[in-house]
Amino acid sequence: MHDLPAAQALRGAAAAGRRHAGRWARAPRVQDALTALSCLALMSLDIPGLAEADNSLNGPLAALVLTLGAASLLLRRAAPWVTYAVALALVGWLHELTLAQFALYSLGRYRGRLAGTFGVLGYVAFAYVMFTLPGWPVHRGDSLSSFLSLVVPIGVLAAGVGVAANRQDLVRALQAQRAETDALHAVQRERSRIARDVHDFVGRELTLLSVRSQVLARRASGGDFEDGFEELSETARSAHRMLNEIIVRRGVDGAPTPGLDALPELAERSERAGTPVDLQVDGSAHRLSPIRQAAVHRVVQECLTNAAKHAPGERVDVRVRVAGGHLRVSVRNALPGAGPSSSPVSAGTGTAGMAERVRTVGGSFSAGPRAGSYEVLATLPAGSLA
Repeated sequence: MHDLPAAQALRGAAAAGRRHAGRWARAPRVQDALTALSCLALMSLDIPGLAEADNSLNGPLAALVLTLGAASLLLRRAAPWVTYAVALALVGWLHELTLAQFALYSLGRYRGRLAGTFGVLGYVAFAYVMFTLPGWPVHRGDSLSSFLSLVVPIGVLAAGVGVAANRQDLVRALQAQRAETDALHAVQRERSRIARDVHDFVGRELTLLSVRSQVLARRASGGDFEDGFEELSETARSAHRMLNEIIVRRGVDGAPTPGLDALPELAERSERAGTPVDLQVDGSAHRLSPIRQAAVHRVVQECLTNAAKHAPGERVDVRVRVAGGHLRVSVRNALPGAGPSSSPVSAGTGTAGMAERVRTVGGSFSAGPRAGSYEVLATLPAGSLA
């Protein structure tokens, strides 16, 4: 039993190490360095042959030249044509074809199909010129057919793989941009709903203030405060008109977002749909302002929807607590053991909407897996309780 915390700490450290290693391995500079080392390892197989050939290179000097050539791959993202030029130089001087494969892949990957096509044509033409000159090694093709069967597939395959990777990069970038746009649209929609709630809640209070001020003005008729109450009533009406002008008929969603009183019904609907809900709400939370209650309702509603989509049948624990001047909302559900047979239909923007709603009232928001569960935490300033 005493070893349990140590084992958990080791597992946590191992998981953190894997995450850091994964991020490190995905770093572009690290990938470029690994690519250069891989290319050098392949080219190093030719060092004995290069030292024996009539090219004025001994073993150490050949290793140095190939190392410098492989180092040009560090520029393959920013300047792939430099790597390409170095590769052609090695083809012409040492008849080394390995770096050309990496260079052509880099052209297709980072400059697209047109650059990859021109790169292949230039590479094949340059290699053919070298083939027609004396000194072309037999093992690189002693006849035109063997030369073409070696050189052409190398160039076309390397550039083709690079172009395919370039297309995948473009698709991923487009998907990321689309996801970002959807998130921005979700934030804008949430802001529209917030504006509607502000209009409805605050407008109601301003109307009540105006009516009460008129009543007090009539009661104070002929007294010292009659003009003050009339002015207060007119100020309330003016503020209401201004609110209507600022929030111009958004015309969406109709009624304002419900508050905490609607949470039991929300939980009941979720249970009828197959997702059990354990709902606990502090009694003092019902004295919060309508805007804060609407924020809580929005968070819980979206969390129950997400749980039904991504963890069907798993129990959802909902806790709404008021403590230390803050309102804390916690929604937790167990992660399913196996993913659903088909991906749920989801725009993936609900979390952005929840975060915007919470941050609008000065709160903080976080969501993500934690200890085998998915947990959403929202902390809002409680403000003055009614």
